[in-house]
Amino acid sequence: MRKRPPGRSRYAGSIARSAPSPPVIGICAAMEPARWSVWEMPAALVPMNYIEHLQRAGAVALLIPPDPVLVDRPEAVLDRLDGLLLVGGVDVDAAHYGDTPHPEADPPIPLRDAAEIALVRAAVARGLPVLGICRGAQVINVAAGGTLSQHLPEDLGTTEHRRATGVFIGNEHEVEADPGTRAFDAIGGTSDLVASHHHQAIARVGEGLRVSARAEGDGVPEAVEGTGSGWLLGVQWHPEADPDSGVIAALVDAARDGGGAGADREEGG
Repeated sequence: MRKRPPGRSRYAGSIARSAPSPPVIGICAAMEPARWSVWEMPAALVPMNYIEHLQRAGAVALLIPPDPVLVDRPEAVLDRLDGLLLVGGVDVDAAHYGDTPHPEADPPIPLRDAAEIALVRAAVARGLPVLGICRGAQVINVAAGGTLSQHLPEDLGTTEHRRATGVFIGNEHEVEADPGTRAFDAIGGTSDLVASHHHQAIARVGEGLRVSARAEGDGVPEAVEGTGSGWLLGVQWHPEADPDSGVIAALVDAARDGGGAGADREEGG
């Protein structure tokens, strides 16, 4: 008769199998030049503060680099996820919403745009919880057929939404959320002081979306969310910069309750 390892219960395997799996959240990574150790080369990367928010909320983070396969077959990665997170980065190519790029627009990264738009559309179609942050909120809107305001300082006559580049301290402002919305639930009330760092914003709202929070004062859309039953939220601000923000944790809660790939894993044993 084979001996069990010391301290191991004969029931340990069944207990482990019955324990709920942590939700797996896919994060769409940026394509950027990066430097580490003695190396300097293009990299797929995600700032650690996004990942730390997911981990504190009990999720496992899975990085998704831009991949041409995903443009045509987003299910290749979505089948493995319980939720999708789109993070900040360079401006979405204006061609995706029928416009010409503003002179102040960032040079586009076509593969990232195409892969993220395909992932959002497929995730929404299957009811997978999706959160977009800054650029990610804009991707959600463009994927739904909406448009963007390409340079807020020109449209508003103020740099209120990005007073300084590369920092969050000093770039805070108030947002006001509509009661009864996912944005309201995520920030825990009607208003919140948030970290802002963007020069573009949502203009015409895409199909199946509604604005659920706006900037205090100028009324710039700060959150959009789906009008259907699926959990879909885009916020223009940067909750990852605030350790106390509950926005990313709200995605994890939705993924935990959503019955995605994690539920399949538990049923399969």
